[in-house]
Amino acid sequence: MACARTRSRTDTTMFYSRGQRKHRSWMCWFVLGVWWTSLPVSAKPDSLREVTDGNWEDILTGEWMIEFYAPWCPACQQLQPVWREFADWGEDMGVSIAKVDVTEQPGLSGRFIITSLPTIYHCKDGIFRKYQGARTKDDFLSFIHEQKWKAVEPVSSWFGPSSFLMNSMSALFKLSMFIRRCHTYMTEHLGIPVWGSYVIFGLVTLFSGLALGLILVFIADFVFPSRRFSSPDYYQKKQTMEQARLIQQQEEEHEADAEEDDDEEEEEDQEDVWRRRRGSPEGRPEPKGQGFSDEALRKRVVVSREEQEEEDT
Repeated sequence: MACARTRSRTDTTMFYSRGQRKHRSWMCWFVLGVWWTSLPVSAKPDSLREVTDGNWEDILTGEWMIEFYAPWCPACQQLQPVWREFADWGEDMGVSIAKVDVTEQPGLSGRFIITSLPTIYHCKDGIFRKYQGARTKDDFLSFIHEQKWKAVEPVSSWFGPSSFLMNSMSALFKLSMFIRRCHTYMTEHLGIPVWGSYVIFGLVTLFSGLALGLILVFIADFVFPSRRFSSPDYYQKKQTMEQARLIQQQEEEHEADAEEDDDEEEEEDQEDVWRRRRGSPEGRPEPKGQGFSDEALRKRVVVSREEQEEEDT
């Protein structure tokens, strides 16, 4: 009896040990299965790339689909699940799927002139096209697979994100965001009233404009110097020109005085002739009845002068 009991106990112990081993093996397989199935899930976030001001030039090579969104935008929130599903297909189709948060990247918002949200761009080797189709995963896939983007007119090079104009727009948007943050910091953290912040920005704008104007004047004076500094004999030439001008003015005055003297001499000659014709040879007045009126005498003087001129000719 004792031997039977001992055998039964050993059989029971072996049965339980085998069950525990099977249970442990099933647990190991279950853990491995869970870990294996969790690998694609952990890789999904990497399929959706995020573009910033620091790495935006990466989209100039290859094929990209970029979504511009804002966290507070309801339409953007509805599009996010679809966009993530579309991003999972990007690697299979050879397309990089990315997103841009315009609240965190104001420079890119100005560079691409984002006026509505969400905005989607397609980029192929630096050529940008704005996506205007439906916003479903199948439409996105067909847009890439069937190359429907070829029918869309590309963005002009003048308004491309790498052009000088868009670089300036990006800098302007960054400056506006910096001013906004400064205004928020002064009003919320420093306790400065809103009107005080406006006054500070107005003074800064005024003095920066004056400084910029002075810098431009200095640059213009350096590039295009004045004649007084560019020519060493500038003052000599200027003095010579002044003297020549004074001499010419004096000559003109002398000529004008000579003409006036000639006119006065002619008038005096005419008066002498008129007196002689009116008076007697001895200087006495002519007898009454033989005198002539002033008009008659003047006519006679004119006629006599014409006769003398004809004789001289």
